[in-house]
Amino acid sequence: MMGCEDPPQPSLFYTSFNLDKRVRSNHLLRKVAKVIDFDFVSDEVEHLYGTNGNVSVPPPVILKLLVLLMLYNVRSEREMMDTLPERLDWLWFLGYDLDSEIPHHSVLSKARTRWGPDLFKGFFERIVYQCVEAGLVEGKKLFVDSSLVVANASKDSIVDTHSLSKYFNRAYRELEKRLEDKGDDEVPPEDGGRPPRQNVENSRHVSTTDPEASIMRKGPGKSELSYQAHRAVDGAYGVVTQTLVGPGDENEAHRLMELLDGHHANTGRGAATVVADQKYGTIENFLACDWKGIRAHMSPLTDSQKDKGRRKGIFPSSAFIYDPVADTMTCPAGQTLTLRHRWEQRQSCEYGAKKQVCLACDLRPQCTRSKSSGRTVKRNFEQDRLDKLYNVARSRSARRDICIRQHFMERSFAEAVRYGFKRAMWRGTQRVRIQDYLIAAVQNIRLLVTHGKLKPAAAGAVGRFNSTSKVILSLREVFSTPYFFWPGIVKENTRGVATCPPMTV
Repeated sequence: MMGCEDPPQPSLFYTSFNLDKRVRSNHLLRKVAKVIDFDFVSDEVEHLYGTNGNVSVPPPVILKLLVLLMLYNVRSEREMMDTLPERLDWLWFLGYDLDSEIPHHSVLSKARTRWGPDLFKGFFERIVYQCVEAGLVEGKKLFVDSSLVVANASKDSIVDTHSLSKYFNRAYRELEKRLEDKGDDEVPPEDGGRPPRQNVENSRHVSTTDPEASIMRKGPGKSELSYQAHRAVDGAYGVVTQTLVGPGDENEAHRLMELLDGHHANTGRGAATVVADQKYGTIENFLACDWKGIRAHMSPLTDSQKDKGRRKGIFPSSAFIYDPVADTMTCPAGQTLTLRHRWEQRQSCEYGAKKQVCLACDLRPQCTRSKSSGRTVKRNFEQDRLDKLYNVARSRSARRDICIRQHFMERSFAEAVRYGFKRAMWRGTQRVRIQDYLIAAVQNIRLLVTHGKLKPAAAGAVGRFNSTSKVILSLREVFSTPYFFWPGIVKENTRGVATCPPMTV
């Protein structure tokens, strides 16, 4: 006989209901609650609250709500609070019950404003320290890169500050008045107000919605209002050890030393090797890494300028021989280039040949394109040291690390996209920093609850996976196969093969 469903009749009392039993034993939030301590925030923000008045939502609950906001990539705080009563696992994680009062969404925005980014930076650093204690940070090899974060502002909000039409925009008039009324003592010392612009486009145009965002275009796509997030990722398990947020149009090469210092401060371990792409391969970065005793595995920026444009078919600077005794240089034709300029600020010299000598030289078409003067060559004060560093950067091991870095960092940023990394949820550099700290902390928490049971002694070992699932590849296969390697990357053993642990989802 076919049964029929009776109309639902809600019970007045649920005597046998237990919220803890409704959350499965292997739930991710159970692991997070077991590993992460959120109670520290109460002591950190105690001085920001008064002693009388309305009782606030407990700070640990607010921090948990913000972690849930990123972990489940909820679109907004308002939607977070609307969805909260429907999620039993979220209620259990927060310590709520079915009849608990749900906070208003404005509680989160007020807490972010009151606490500031330093609190979330401290939370991120605590997670990094836990990863170090769990043996997930090796600290020897560090990968760095940056990625653009689309600002929470429309391109329609951009106005031309050199045009009179800006005064017809009400939003710009309010922005200009607000900036004029703000005193110098009210500007945060870290930002100094609106960040300096690196190009003409951003020095002339500004968004009335988010004036701290920069107009940027990466690749063939359209320009967007953006910020730039910089990351340092450890080479053992992919733990994000340092993260920074700045203007979208800043030169990422200037952030390398800050990333290295932050990695050392957060982990207590100095990196022996830093791996980066060619954008970071400036003279200043190579020398600074050498002073710190760090091997720089990144292609020199000068390599991108070889045999291109006006330099195509022209003798490179390395073809000229320097004489330290006479302080001169000798060209491939045997002519002498004498010292012309010396720049102490740039730490470099310029050597040049006479125009008459170059005009009579048979190798002139291969030496210079200039018609008004002879060939000139620039040389850094530390050129001998730079040449040795460049040789290390062009070595086989460096090329292998650079090849691995592309997949390694793309994997880290691709995983961050799952938590809303590519678009800013809030406006302003300080708020985008809070979002970035939370996303990086969530990524590290996922690694901590997945691999945190490993002993510290086994953290740097190659065999962090079952022997039955081991993958053995030749070095040629490693470089020719577009795999996304799991942290641990590729390590060459004594038999000349590379071992790589399998990817886990």
